[in-house]
Amino acid sequence: MASSDQTVLQFSPSSASLSAKVHPLVIFNICDCFVRRPDQAERIIGTLLGSVLPDGTVDVRNCYAVPHSESEDQVALDIDYHHNMLSSHQKVNPKEVIVGWFSTGFGVTGGSALIQEFYSRETSNPIHLTVDTGFQNGEASIKGFVSVHLSLGDQPLAAQFQEIPLDLRMVEAERVGFDMLKTTTVDKLPNDLEGMEASMERLLALIDDVHKYVDDVVVTVTFPCLNLASFYGLSSLSLHIGFHL
Repeated sequence: MASSDQTVLQFSPSSASLSAKVHPLVIFNICDCFVRRPDQAERIIGTLLGSVLPDGTVDVRNCYAVPHSESEDQVALDIDYHHNMLSSHQKVNPKEVIVGWFSTGFGVTGGSALIQEFYSRETSNPIHLTVDTGFQNGEASIKGFVSVHLSLGDQPLAAQFQEIPLDLRMVEAERVGFDMLKTTTVDKLPNDLEGMEASMERLLALIDDVHKYVDDVVVTVTFPCLNLASFYGLSSLSLHIGFHL
């Protein structure tokens, strides 16, 4: 009886046991980069930095955006910028290495596989972090993925993104910093006109203070200050007004 050969369709070893810990500074940086993105950019992507802990958990501690352009069938990364930023970061934190990449938007897109392939050459088993800055589900959904390769026998066919657990908890030192940031939040950022108005109101208040000071010096109520501009913070005010102009 003739034996029949069977070709097995299989996945590469699963990374379901892999998890990642993401520090709040990473999410803060991603949102900040998204706000500052070019007008024509629908999303931003960038590199995740950190380390792999002894238990296998990926500890994501830092990140930076990488300029890119993309269409339906291709993605172009500024690789020179990416490598220059990596070199600069490692001069300060040599223990931080590439652990993956991030993108804004809801979930995985068509171009994600191309970017994942690039980062797979930068590090083994990179994670992909997505941050939904559009609040499509009413909240900023944050998810992590790894790619699992599908093969037919020895022939690789495709890669599939598999979600992994994320730990977004803050340590006490990080919580103190974010509690301070929450006390300075505003409902909306001022536009140029509103910023100029606030600067002019502060300038008028300072002029009134200086006028009163000069009157007091004239009638010898107080002694003159040799560095009046520094005393009243006029140098910083001029920089502030110049920025809005």
